[in-house]
Amino acid sequence: MRTGVRRRAAVPASALTALLLSACSGAPADAGATGTATSAPSSAASPQLRVEKVAGGLEHGWDVGFLPDGRLLVTERPARLVVLSSGRPGATVTRVEADLSDVQVRGEGGLMGLVVHPDFATTHRFTTCQTHTEGGAPIDIRLVTWRLADDGRSATRERDLLTGLPLAAGGRHSGCRPTLAADGALLVGTGDTASAAVAQDRGSLGGKVLRLDLTTGAPAAGNPFASAADPKERYVWTYGHRNVQGVAVRPGSGQVFTAEHGPSFDDEVNLLRSGANYGWDPSRGGTEQTYDESVPMTDRERFPDAVDAVWQSGETTQAVCGAAFLTGRAWGAWDGALVVTALKGAKLLVLTLDDAGAVRNVAVPPEFSEAYGRLRAARTAPDGALYVTTSNGSDDQLLRVTPA
Repeated sequence: MRTGVRRRAAVPASALTALLLSACSGAPADAGATGTATSAPSSAASPQLRVEKVAGGLEHGWDVGFLPDGRLLVTERPARLVVLSSGRPGATVTRVEADLSDVQVRGEGGLMGLVVHPDFATTHRFTTCQTHTEGGAPIDIRLVTWRLADDGRSATRERDLLTGLPLAAGGRHSGCRPTLAADGALLVGTGDTASAAVAQDRGSLGGKVLRLDLTTGAPAAGNPFASAADPKERYVWTYGHRNVQGVAVRPGSGQVFTAEHGPSFDDEVNLLRSGANYGWDPSRGGTEQTYDESVPMTDRERFPDAVDAVWQSGETTQAVCGAAFLTGRAWGAWDGALVVTALKGAKLLVLTLDDAGAVRNVAVPPEFSEAYGRLRAARTAPDGALYVTTSNGSDDQLLRVTPA
């Protein structure tokens, strides 16, 4: 996932030191113009956290959905789906019988993102992102809409909502995180399949954030390339992404943020703008057929209008993943903050934002500093609790996080 050798401007030693100190101590770090930490102010306003194990025995829990009656749906990458009786410690875990025999479980691919439909109380519908094979051969990544049985013990496949997202044979950069926008449209972050030209090709659904109608699967009204001749381009909301892992909508503003993997470092958090290019181009303008990972994550020389990240990890590799906003007065200074999980970094990052979406502080809660290993999903429940999954591959857990 992170094999490229990068050429980039050196990060000031003071900035790196501040970031590393904050990661070790749990203190927040100020974010500069590019999101690089520059100092470590007091963490007195940061709340202490209560971390509770809701359930264990999972394997690469990829996403979490909340049902109206208090039950939880969890996808596991090895093509498994489970229902939890509640979001509290001691919840029972029930395997959902569903035909997932066509899912390719390889590399970074498998059963991935999940959204529960807003009308679930009457329709019992939810939609997943999953890799798809035919005759054992990898075909694509697709969005599939399911209906959960009343007892939660089985799910019936209703339709393929969207097909044709590219899939690498080895599963690399499968991406695929769906999230509902403030207007009800379905946003889907995708990976570039480690293919050189995909991210900048608006005729490909890889390396993008897509926007579509959750009911019909058609491109959502108001998409920036709605009149394009290529039907796939009509789905594109933003492009030039490497491997989007998290998509989060800021409550009350409609702002959309993504968490994205960098090749060797420079993991990113981006604030999305409709129709914008985020500058990843390992093809170097089509001159390279190989996947050249030495290019910048945001290549402003080749694409002067490309949008810079609001935060980058700098020389530190975090492998950021899920993203969610904290909501509620109980979170204190973190009410409205953006939480991002880290796989390789094995921690939570809490980003405090200003109204425009610029990152002002970055905190690493000590309760999560490598205590639980690799962290993947991050979703906020209707009651304001944060749910996080571990992704260590053995006895993975679903964790409930609240202010202590």
